[in-house]
Amino acid sequence: MPEILQNILIILLSAYMAWDGGSGGQLTNNWPVTIGFMMGVIMGDINTAMIIAGTLQLMSLGVAGIGGASVPEYGLATIVSIFIAVRTGASTGTAIAVGLPVGMLTLQLDLIVKFVNNFFAHLSQRFLHEKKFKKMQWSFIASIGIWTLKYVIPVSIVIMFGPTVVKDILAIVPKWFTDGLSIAGGMLPVVGVGMLLRYMPTKKYLTFLIAGFVLAAYLKMPILGVALLGGAAAYMIYQNQVRNFNKENAVRAVGSHDTQGDDYDE
Repeated sequence: MPEILQNILIILLSAYMAWDGGSGGQLTNNWPVTIGFMMGVIMGDINTAMIIAGTLQLMSLGVAGIGGASVPEYGLATIVSIFIAVRTGASTGTAIAVGLPVGMLTLQLDLIVKFVNNFFAHLSQRFLHEKKFKKMQWSFIASIGIWTLKYVIPVSIVIMFGPTVVKDILAIVPKWFTDGLSIAGGMLPVVGVGMLLRYMPTKKYLTFLIAGFVLAAYLKMPILGVALLGGAAAYMIYQNQVRNFNKENAVRAVGSHDTQGDDYDE
């Protein structure tokens, strides 16, 4: 696929990602693996794309923009990282180390866009009260366009200047530094996993956590096998909880029946 066509499709993909997130879909921004697969198809290297996307997916675990809070844009980091890795030949660790700061810097654009769209929200509300529905619709469409800019602008800058700049930087940066970036890129997913474990009932199910670690680390079981065993364990726990709940309800029903019988006899 020609590079110019790739660039156009990547910019359109970033706009779609912004629209999807702003409309409440959250399909692409909260799931880097989804946007990573799309990027892999566009760039013609699905293997590299999914490695990067999977790494960033792990980093994003436990992080959510609840209540309109601004969080690192892992979807955008996925696009930038894959673009740099495939277009420049940089290692996945180096590409992630470059792409992740871009996603974090987008937080500033996120705040600006939210402030601007606050104006359009009030404007749409005013048009609604005045029954100027066409103007209200155009105001809403304008807010969508502005919302997409928070992804389109960084991606466009990276596409226009990124590959050449990154190549020049990698040519003069010492090897020990790029190796350090690769190691850091491999360690960063631990942060996401740690945050996820912080909010999960880890102590209650510590046995399963240890069992999964042994299967993956010592017995070298593929992650899919560990995930299937985890799903089976979760289903078993769910069945036990349902069974216990039904037993408790049955005991309560019997106790209630006995009490009603005593009252009736009296």
